[in-house]
Amino acid sequence: MHISDQNLLQFLDGEIPASERALVAAHLAECWTCRVRKQEIEDAISDFVRLPKPQLPPAEGPRAQLKAQLAQLGRARPRNWQLAAGICALLIAGLTIGQFWRQSTRVVFAVPDPKLTPGATVLLSSGEVCSASNTKNKAVPVALRQKVFEAYGITHAEPRSYEVDYLITPALGGADDIHNLWPQSYSDTVWNAQVKDDLEDHLRALVCEGKLDLATAQHEIAGNWIEAYKKYFHTDRPQ
Repeated sequence: MHISDQNLLQFLDGEIPASERALVAAHLAECWTCRVRKQEIEDAISDFVRLPKPQLPPAEGPRAQLKAQLAQLGRARPRNWQLAAGICALLIAGLTIGQFWRQSTRVVFAVPDPKLTPGATVLLSSGEVCSASNTKNKAVPVALRQKVFEAYGITHAEPRSYEVDYLITPALGGADDIHNLWPQSYSDTVWNAQVKDDLEDHLRALVCEGKLDLATAQHEIAGNWIEAYKKYFHTDRPQ
């Protein structure tokens, strides 16, 4: 028996419960067919992200024409009420499609593309990491931010929609390297930048208290930070 595409998508997005995730991971380790399908889905998502965004024509002209038709129908009683209902439905559909398009142009990234952002570290001991006074992420230069957006196929990034984040935070020895940076969504997903910040602080505290090895913390957050959050906060949802 093979894993369905829906379950594979949930697995890739980190939305599958931890108890089921272990079963899916075990199945993938043994099933070559499902591993190939998983890779196909990942490649399809990556290709979609990199597609150039089509430019839609301005909606003012058609919308004004439609409003004029509705006004004319309002002045003269329509002989066929189904015609009026159809025009109203068309207007609603147009507004809905426009809203969907505006949302679809903002790509949501809960986890980075491992091919683009595998993570990178500097050679620091846990003592050196914990003795650093500044535990917050460093500001990413504008030119480097733009390169990150271009790598992820984001042509018109809204500053309030993304944080160009360090996959492995400098507070855990993360490097100032484009392979350690990715555009993480601020609020379009429950697994957003604020939630990851909580995990970074928690892992650093565990490392500096001697409860967790630094290399393990780096590996966990780089491998899948959502699963690391669930593991170290003992929850399936952000607190």
